[in-house]
Amino acid sequence: MGQFVSGAWALLLGLLLLMVGNGMQGTLLGVRGEIEGFSTAEMSFVMSAYFVGFLGGSRLTPEMIRRVGHVRVFAALGSFISAVLVLFPTITEPWVWVIARIVIGFGFSGVYVTAESWLNNAATNENRGKALSLYMIVQMVGLVAAQGILVLGDPSGFVLFIIPSILVSISFAPILLSVSPTPAFESSSSVSLKELFNTSPLGFVGVFLLGGMFAAQFGMSAVFGTMIDLTINQISMFVASFYVGATLIQYPIGWISDRMDRRLLILIVGGVSVFGGALGLAYGTRFEMLLLSALILGGTVNPLYSLLVAYTNDFVSSDEMAGTSGGMLFVNGLGAIAGPIVMGWLMTAYGASAYFMFQCFLMTVLCVYAAYRMTIRPAPNVEETGTYTPVSLASTPVAWEVAQEHDQQVAADAIEPENER
Repeated sequence: MGQFVSGAWALLLGLLLLMVGNGMQGTLLGVRGEIEGFSTAEMSFVMSAYFVGFLGGSRLTPEMIRRVGHVRVFAALGSFISAVLVLFPTITEPWVWVIARIVIGFGFSGVYVTAESWLNNAATNENRGKALSLYMIVQMVGLVAAQGILVLGDPSGFVLFIIPSILVSISFAPILLSVSPTPAFESSSSVSLKELFNTSPLGFVGVFLLGGMFAAQFGMSAVFGTMIDLTINQISMFVASFYVGATLIQYPIGWISDRMDRRLLILIVGGVSVFGGALGLAYGTRFEMLLLSALILGGTVNPLYSLLVAYTNDFVSSDEMAGTSGGMLFVNGLGAIAGPIVMGWLMTAYGASAYFMFQCFLMTVLCVYAAYRMTIRPAPNVEETGTYTPVSLASTPVAWEVAQEHDQQVAADAIEPENER
């Protein structure tokens, strides 16, 4: 692992700076929108637009890379991100922000695909799982650090928009100047949505619901904070709590999932998530309870996503995993696009409390459907299921493939000793 870090530190540093820049712009826009007088409905479309771009980038970037190469794609998309970040405070019109957020989402998706390709190329079969875990930690550290930087400036000015633009620009240097070779990039086959649903109905429904949950947390938490008159410091702490929870709880749940029926664990974790949302709904006037609610919600949503990925992989062969992952990413993206829009409509109609009501509803639906599926399909033998590998809700197809390659290697290592007996 030490050899991997020594060879990939520049890449990890660049990714960290990218995550700080991305984390800053998401929260900052939620606050600045309120200052500019944007309505909750308008901000919901602004926040949803990021996921439109992200989904498009995930699907189109691989072809761009094959045509012109990793370096050109990374530099071009990064330049667009840096330029658009300083456009937000310059033209404060909702429709301009919607277009800009589509560009931002497309750009970040593209640079993540490119950087994750390098990351996968730098890893070996022996350290791929640890490399993916380290990448997830870097992601979460960057998002949490971004919230701390927000308190250093005035959200009504230009400085806080210039900082992420600079960070994104600087992030290119360690990555593009790295001596790491440019990896090959091969396209993956895809499966139809009908085939995906037939393979794992719970996985299909679950990742759609979690797409809405993640988009609500990533895009609408700052909007919610402004609606209940939280200070910028409090909003930063509130948003950071989601990511801290995701980092702390991911691995314990992963350890448990390899030792029991994953659907039962999905039901339990989903129930805890409903409790976290109910906590915020009932005690939302107390800031410390808001932080606890965010910690629980963030700490359950990301592990649930990885659980659903692992559960779906239990029913597909190794050569079908890549196509399945592409389909699940698309379904998750649809949920992420719809999430902020539905939440924005609910918050406009019913007030800030709809923020937690919506999340409770989504998790309740997941729990009910998981319980229903347990009566329809027998659980796979625990000894025959694949391993749990943490995957972020912000992952691109490359990170999914890294996780699947790790799962396949673990399975192969487990079979070899049996064949030698």
